[in-house]
Amino acid sequence: MATVALPPPQPIEPQKKNRIQVSNTKKPLFFYVNLAKRYIQQHNEVELSALGMAITTVVTIAEILKNNGLATEKKVSTSTVGMKDESKGRLVQKAKVFSGVIQHTVFHSGF
Repeated sequence: MATVALPPPQPIEPQKKNRIQVSNTKKPLFFYVNLAKRYIQQHNEVELSALGMAITTVVTIAEILKNNGLATEKKVSTSTVGMKDESKGRLVQKAKVFSGVIQHTVFHSGF
């Protein structure tokens, strides 16, 4: 039987007050857009994070914020995260994206 080397486990990050964990199954897209706008008003920046198929939702949210002049991207990073597949009982690698979006100097209330 072959031995497969797994990457070292990543430390669990504490939940930041301005971070949104995006899902593409739990809430509609504009829930996250409006939440991101509120976080920008409160914290001057928002961090969007997602796993797997929800990554496209993060990209869409960031693009909506940018195209409406509400934010600019400060940092984008990708990685993989090991997660246990409940149905198969084995460890699988999931793509993870982090997109840090920072507000422009003036927040536009209209959208």
